[in-house]
Amino acid sequence: MLKKHNQLFLTLMIVTDLVMVAASWFAAYYTRFYFDFFSTPMGVPPVWIYINLLPVILVVWFFALRFGEMYSPMRSDSRFNEYYRILKAATIGSVMVVAATFFYREYSYSRAVMGLFWVYSSFFLILSHTTVRAILRKLRSKGYNLRYVLIVGTGDLGQTLAGAFARHPESGLKLVGMLTDDPSEVGVKYNGCEVIGLIDDVSSHIDKMSIDQIFIALPRHANERLEKTLNLLGSEYVDIKLAPDILQFMRLNAGVEDFDGIPIVSLSESPMYGWNRVFKRVFDILFSSIFIVLWSPVMAIVATLIKLESKGPVVFKQERMSLGGGRFTIYKFRSMRQGAENETGAIWAQKEDVRRTKVGEFIRRASLDELPQLFNVLMGDMSLVGPRPERPMFVEDFSKTVPMYMLRHKMKAGITGWAQVNGLRGQTSLEKRLEFDLYYIENWSLMFDIKILWLTVWKGFVNEHAY
Repeated sequence: MLKKHNQLFLTLMIVTDLVMVAASWFAAYYTRFYFDFFSTPMGVPPVWIYINLLPVILVVWFFALRFGEMYSPMRSDSRFNEYYRILKAATIGSVMVVAATFFYREYSYSRAVMGLFWVYSSFFLILSHTTVRAILRKLRSKGYNLRYVLIVGTGDLGQTLAGAFARHPESGLKLVGMLTDDPSEVGVKYNGCEVIGLIDDVSSHIDKMSIDQIFIALPRHANERLEKTLNLLGSEYVDIKLAPDILQFMRLNAGVEDFDGIPIVSLSESPMYGWNRVFKRVFDILFSSIFIVLWSPVMAIVATLIKLESKGPVVFKQERMSLGGGRFTIYKFRSMRQGAENETGAIWAQKEDVRRTKVGEFIRRASLDELPQLFNVLMGDMSLVGPRPERPMFVEDFSKTVPMYMLRHKMKAGITGWAQVNGLRGQTSLEKRLEFDLYYIENWSLMFDIKILWLTVWKGFVNEHAY
C-alpha cells in the first residue's frame, strides 16, 4: 500500500502492540502470584522487580515484531497468515526475554510467569489485531476516511495496479473504475474493476464520482497519450500519480527513491543495507562463534582422521564468489586426494567420484566438510545463510546460460540456504536453485534465516545430492 496512507496506521499498530505486550507482562505476574491455583511458598515478589524488566521487554518485542514481518505490507488477506506471524513473533520475543534474564543475577524470574506471558501476549495480540482490522473495515464500509481512485489505462500495468488495490482494502483507497482509449473495452472488468469510460472524458468522471486521486498507468510507448492526459488534468484538483511501465524490468527489492527531489526507480537492489546489514552481521558473528565452540570436538576428530588417512593439508582452500561478485578464499575439510584436479581440471564433484578419500566420502555425505566455513562467516567472507558460493570459472559459464544468474550475488554467500534445505544441492537444476535463491533474497529477514538454520538441523546434514 502507499506509504503515506500506511504510516499512521502502522504507528498506531506498533503502539497498540507494545501496550498489549506490557499488559500481558502484568497479567502474567498477577495470575502467577495472586490466583489461588498457584502456590507461593517463597512469598509474593514485589511488582517493581517485574516492572524493572519491562523496558527491556518492550525493546526486545519491538524488534521481534518488526523482524517477524508484523508491519510489512500484506500479500494475502488471510487472517490465519497474520495469526501465524503473531505466534511466531510472540515465541521469538518470549525466548529472547528469557535469554535476557540469564544476565540478571540479582533475581530469578518465575518460569511460570514467562510461560503465562507467552500465552497472554499471543492472545492479546491476536485479539487486538483482529479488533483493529474489524473496526477499520467497518468504518470504511460506511464510507469513512476513504479516498476514491481512478486508473487511467487498462493494459498490463493498469490491471496489475487494480489487483493491488483489491488486495489492500486497508489502505483506505477505493478504486471506482478504469479509463481506456478503446470504446469496446467499456464495461469490461479487470481484477474486479470495471472500465467505466474513455480517457478523454476523465474530467467528467472526476466530477461525477468525486475522485480524489488519479493513477496514470499507461504503457511506455504512449508518450503522446500521457501528455494529452496531463493536459486534460491540468485544471483539476485531484492528486495525480504516475505508475511507470517498467514491471518487466523490475527484479529484486525494486522501489523508488528520492534524490534531491528527483524520483529514482531502483530495478534491482540488495537487501543488505543500513540496519539490515548490521543485524545480519551481528547475527552471523554471534552464532558462528557459538557453533565453532559446539562443533570444535567434531572438527578436531575430522581433522585427525583426514591426517591419518592421506598425505596433504587437512583444510582445502579454494576461490569462490560472494556479495557483489567479490572473491574470497573458502575453507573446507579436504575430502579428495591431493592434486585431484591435476588430471580432470575444474569440474563439479560427481556421484561415486573416484577422487574422494574414504574419510572424504563420509564427511561430504554428512556435510561435515563444510564446518571450517564457520571461520569464513566469523571473518565476514560468508554468512551462515545465503546462496551457496560458486567458483569464478563456473559463475562465468552460468551467467551466459542461465538468465538473471548474477542476481544471486546481491546477497553474501552462505553455508546453508533456502535452496539447500529444499534439497537443491550438487548437480540439481541450476534454474530451480536460482529460483529459490532469488526468493530468499527478495523475502530476506532474520526470521527467515532462523527458519533456514532450523530446517538445516531438522532435516539433517545428509543429502542424496551431496557427493
